[in-house]
Amino acid sequence: MNGVLVTGGTGKTGSALVALLRDEDVPVRVAARNPPAGDPDPVRFDWTDPATFPAALRGVDQVFLVPPVRTTDPMPLVGPFLAEARRRGVRRVVLLGSAVVLPKAPGALEMAARVSARPGWVVLRASGFMQNFLSPHPVGERIRRHGEIRTAAGDGRVGWIDARDIAAVAAALLTDPGAGPDDRRDHLLTGPEALSCHDAAAIITARTGRPVRVVPVGTADQVAANLAAGMPAEFAAALAAVEDGIRAGREDRVSTAVPDLTGRPARTFAEFVEEHAAEWAEDGPAGTT
Repeated sequence: MNGVLVTGGTGKTGSALVALLRDEDVPVRVAARNPPAGDPDPVRFDWTDPATFPAALRGVDQVFLVPPVRTTDPMPLVGPFLAEARRRGVRRVVLLGSAVVLPKAPGALEMAARVSARPGWVVLRASGFMQNFLSPHPVGERIRRHGEIRTAAGDGRVGWIDARDIAAVAAALLTDPGAGPDDRRDHLLTGPEALSCHDAAAIITARTGRPVRVVPVGTADQVAANLAAGMPAEFAAALAAVEDGIRAGREDRVSTAVPDLTGRPARTFAEFVEEHAAEWAEDGPAGTT
């Protein structure tokens, strides 16, 4: 099978990528811990079980790699997979990395460096997902249930990107027969504008009629909220510390990689909100649980 293995194939980006590739008649193997029933080529894949790696990689020549989440050091899990991919001669890996670097988490940087060092393998450094403002993500769930965004980021801005635009970039890289080892191996992916949480709240309010307010909190409060959401302690603290960087302006970046690689504009946050307006419907009076 000269096709594409999509890890995280049932997630936000992976499922969108699977649809795009199959629209182009590209053979796709969907890898997930719980493979979707009825998919034409599903495979069980679990980062904590290296025994699932060979079957997932068997016969494919390209991989879309979504690393394990909620960890500050993915390399103990991802390293053996990359070694297996090299051993099997996978010619292209497209890694869904992050533009946001977790503090005291060199493992993610090592993972990206290992991928980008290999000819034909590419890293996508994606900014914050617009989908974070939707349930079941904790930010989106709080908007839906309480009409508020709690943040320690102040007026700091992020180049929020729609996960479907990330999938479109990945599809372009995985279907371009002329993409060779001399191509750029690292792409910063953002939306067309950088927005603060205040900007996002104002757009949601204006486009949906649902009042959304911003509640400033401290970093310690965010750590507590992350722990309450079930995150491991080390990851909860690192993720909360990211908001200090946002507040300092370190994520205030916009790139043109989406239009450059796909030939169409990246979606704006306003377009995203209009498309998903019904998902912010109020369950009850704001502030209730």
